[in-house]
Amino acid sequence: MRICGLKLTHDGAVALIEDQRLVVSVEMEKIANNPRYASIEDTEQIVEILALYGYRPEDIDCFAIDGWGGFDQDAVAIQPRLRIGPDTNQLMVDHRGEALELDIAQYREKNVRADVLEERQFSGLRIADRNYDYSSFLHVTGHLFSAYACSPFATAGESSYILVWDGGMYPRLYYFDAQQNRMENLGPIFLFIGNIYSIFSQHFGPFKVKGRFAKDSLSVAGKVMAYIAKGQAREELYSLFEEIYQAHYSAPMGFANVFVNAFKERVGEQYSDEDILCSFHHYLEQLLLRKLRKKIERYPRQHRNLCLAGGCALNIKWNRSIRNTGFFDAVFVPPFPNDSGSAIGAAAAAMLHRTGSAHLDWSVYAGPAIIANQPANHWDAVACTVPELAQLLHESQEPVVFLHGRAEIGPRALGNRSILASPASPRMKAILNYVKTREPYRPVSPICLERCAPEIFQPGSPDPYMLFDHFVRPGWESKIPAICHLDGTARLQTITADRNPLVAELLEAFYQLSGLPMLCNTSANLPQKGFFPDVHSATRWDRVNYVWCDQTLYRRREKIPLHELVSQPEALADSVEI
Repeated sequence: MRICGLKLTHDGAVALIEDQRLVVSVEMEKIANNPRYASIEDTEQIVEILALYGYRPEDIDCFAIDGWGGFDQDAVAIQPRLRIGPDTNQLMVDHRGEALELDIAQYREKNVRADVLEERQFSGLRIADRNYDYSSFLHVTGHLFSAYACSPFATAGESSYILVWDGGMYPRLYYFDAQQNRMENLGPIFLFIGNIYSIFSQHFGPFKVKGRFAKDSLSVAGKVMAYIAKGQAREELYSLFEEIYQAHYSAPMGFANVFVNAFKERVGEQYSDEDILCSFHHYLEQLLLRKLRKKIERYPRQHRNLCLAGGCALNIKWNRSIRNTGFFDAVFVPPFPNDSGSAIGAAAAAMLHRTGSAHLDWSVYAGPAIIANQPANHWDAVACTVPELAQLLHESQEPVVFLHGRAEIGPRALGNRSILASPASPRMKAILNYVKTREPYRPVSPICLERCAPEIFQPGSPDPYMLFDHFVRPGWESKIPAICHLDGTARLQTITADRNPLVAELLEAFYQLSGLPMLCNTSANLPQKGFFPDVHSATRWDRVNYVWCDQTLYRRREKIPLHELVSQPEALADSVEI
C-alpha cells in the first residue's frame, strides 16, 4: 500500500508512505534553495519529487491532500487561492501552468460532535497525463496524526491525549483510543488562536509594524521566544491581560489586534517592550498549564500520555513547562509539529483508514539527499575524515557547514544540514550570529552526546529533536559560553550512535580532544531559504571558511577573518535576520 500525502499551501510537502513506513518527506523549501514556507504551485512538482525516489504517480494507491481554509471569507484574504464552500473548500493549483481547482477538506471541525477522522473522497487531481481520485482530511487531522502516528505511544499501542494549537485555531484537546482507533474531541481549552503570539509581538520591540494592524508572520514567534530573555515578567500585567481578554473577545480572526490595541491603550508607556513581551509569554504559558490541567481533570482517561502538535508546539519553553508539571507520564513532540508535518499527517490518516494501523515507522532523516556537486570557483577540496574534522573544529575555533546524508524533516537542523562549531569560544555565538546575519540576542543550540547531557543540563533528558529547553547547570556556563542563552537555558539536541552514527562519531572525536561532548549547532541555509541542498550552494553562500560533505573538506582560498570581524561593533551592527 503506497500512500502519498500532499500539503499544497505554505510549508508545501510531498510525503510517501509504503507499507506503514515513511519512505520520504520532501518539503518544497528544502529543494533548489526554495524560499522558506514555499508551497506546491504546480502538480508537476509532485511528479518530479516522486521520480527522485523511483516512483511514478501511477504507482501510488492513494493520494491524500491536507485540508485548508476556514468557514468564511476571512480565510480568502489569507489564502487568495482558496474558495470557501459550505462543507468543503476549493484550492487553486496549477497543472503544467494551467489552473486546476481541487475540492479539499476544511481547516478544522465545525463543532466537537463532528468526526475529525472523516475522510472526504474527491476526483480530479491532475498529475502528469492522468486524473486521480484522492482523499482529503481536515487540516487539524493532519496535525493529530503527524504527532500520534510518529509517537512512541503509537509504537507501544497506547492511547494518548493530543493537544493541537495551530495559528488559526484555539488550543484543542483530543484523546486517541488506540484500542478502538477512535478520536475523542474534548474541545478547546481556551479561546486564543495560536497566532495571537506573533500578532501581539508585532506591536512591540524590534518586531513592531506600523499602524494598529499586524498580520500573522511565520518567522516571528521563534525570534520572540529568544528576545523575551531580555525582559522581566511583570505579574501585575497578567490580570490586565485576562481582563481585556474577557471584555474584548469577539471574532477569532480579528481578535488578536483588538486585544493588543486595547492593551496598549490601557498600559501606555509604563513598561518596556521587553517586559511586555516577556509578561505576555508567561501569561499564555500559565493559562495553558492551568487550563490543560483542568481539562484533563475533567476528562480523565486510562493513559496520561500527551502529544503536542500545531505551530505553537515549536515553543520550547511552553513544551518544557508542560513536561515539567509531572502531570503526564510522557510528553512527545514530533520534529515537525507545524505545517511541515501536514503531508505526513494526511498520509498517516489515510493509512489508518486503509490498514487499521495508527503506527508509522519513520526517521527524522527522511528528507532529500545531499548533492555532492562542485564547489564555487574560489574553494578547494581535500579529503577529510571525521576525526580530522573534529581536530579542525577544536584547533581552528571556526564554524564548519556540515552536510551529510538525507535532510531532516521539519524546521530544525538536527546535524545533517547544520553549521557546527566549538562551544568553548566566548566569541562563537557572536561569530555564528554574524555569519547568519542574525540579531545578537539569538541563541545557538548545543548538539550533545545523550549519555553526557544530564551532567551538563537540567534535566538533560533525551531530546533528539531540539523541542524543549534545558537549564545549563552551574559551573558549565564558563566552559560552554557559546550555547548559553541570556536566561541560562539552551535548546538541547541529544545524539546517540544508533540515531545518527556519523554525528555521534564526530561528537565522540571532539570530546576526546576538547573534553566537551557537544558542539554548537545552527541551520545551514541561504537567507530566507530552506537548508542547503548541495555543496555548491553552501560554498557560494561564502560566509564561512569551511564546508564538509561526505569525507571531503572544502576550504575557502582566502580566509574570512571571522574572529576579527566580530570584535568590530560596526560589523555586528549590520546584522539582519535571515
